[in-house]
Amino acid sequence: MSYQIPRGTQDILPGSSSKWQALEQTLRNLCDVYDFNEIRTPIFEHTNVFKRENDSSDMVNKEMYTFQLENSNTSLTIRPEGTAGVVRSFVENKLYASPDLPVKLYYMGPMARHERPQKGRLRLFNQFGVESLGIKDPYADAEVIVLAYTILKALGLNDIKVQLNTLGDDQSRSAYRKALKEYFAPYVDDLCSDCRRRYEQNPLRLLDCKVDHDKECMKNAPKMSDYLTPESQEYFETVCQALDLLEIPYEVEDTLVRGLDYYTHTVFEIVSMNKEMGSQSTVLAGGRYDGLIPYFGGPEGMSGIGWALGMERLLIALEAEGINLEENTGLDAYVMVLDKEAKPYAFDVLTQLRAYGYRSDMDMMNRSFKGQFKSVDRKHAKTAILIGNKEIEEGTATVKLLEKKEQVSVPIGDLIEFLDEHLVEEEEHHHHHHGEEE
Repeated sequence: MSYQIPRGTQDILPGSSSKWQALEQTLRNLCDVYDFNEIRTPIFEHTNVFKRENDSSDMVNKEMYTFQLENSNTSLTIRPEGTAGVVRSFVENKLYASPDLPVKLYYMGPMARHERPQKGRLRLFNQFGVESLGIKDPYADAEVIVLAYTILKALGLNDIKVQLNTLGDDQSRSAYRKALKEYFAPYVDDLCSDCRRRYEQNPLRLLDCKVDHDKECMKNAPKMSDYLTPESQEYFETVCQALDLLEIPYEVEDTLVRGLDYYTHTVFEIVSMNKEMGSQSTVLAGGRYDGLIPYFGGPEGMSGIGWALGMERLLIALEAEGINLEENTGLDAYVMVLDKEAKPYAFDVLTQLRAYGYRSDMDMMNRSFKGQFKSVDRKHAKTAILIGNKEIEEGTATVKLLEKKEQVSVPIGDLIEFLDEHLVEEEEHHHHHHGEEE
């Protein structure tokens, strides 16, 4: 019997998990600066949280992992995206009653979609996203876009650009939808089967088709901007002016519609221009949604805006630009056991080192001095602490300072103080090179 990981999933092993932690730390730190706070919602919800009436998005139509437990009528779905669960929680916990709006949240964690796996696209993937809920103001739109751009720049990405569009309000959209239906009527039979469904359910999504996008009829389709109400037009202009003021580079991209049906007004993507990224060049995407909060039973007319990024894809984008997130810190100390009888004493020393916050380890394989020294090397230890019968008799520890290539015998009672002094010198030397992290 062979046990293997399911298709479209991955293990993040200790070698890579430090990259993930560095990424997560940067994301958390910047959200903190912008006063966005973490929310953690369940990874499965009632299916109707995601499957709303008349939703034409592929995600809802064919990619959700939905299950029912035996002898239960409750249908549950593993979350395919983060926004719906966050908005459900915002309403259920009455966060909309907060005297300070918008309520600014971020989330991080696994999502599941049953798609064809490819580079940068898994079935179980990790998403990080932010939501700014409760008010509709062009500056709130600008704020989340600036946060998105700042995060990617802070991680070191340079080959990126912001693409921006507006889908207007309901009135603008229904005028536009009508225009698209009239325009596409003669062509609909030549389009792919998904597009024939979209034509009925949500003609805006026709513009997003990956199959037919090169056809003549797509290129000459009517543009959203010709159907905007004056209010929608002015709202979008204010968002653009706020970004201009902050010198955030963006392009208005009128075919940008986004895959989910709940978006209104501002929609945006940040794409990587790096050719290594291939077809999966979108790093981050989002938009404003007017209908979602009332849909979950929140106040009528209350609006939100948010974005999300796939963390696996972001790591690929960082790799494509040659950015390495992790600082391999190595061990502070590796305890070497020189005589078998010294093992209990060595273990005691190790435990004390750890109690004082030193990252340390010891040999448990009863290897020769040479074998243990290979571990010191592999684990990039700053010091090796030798404990044998001689050390136990004398009540000392022999400390090798590996950078300085010195060896010192230290009374066991002074060991921690000795390390404090010598490792701090190295730390200062280290920080001087890498800038203050904390």
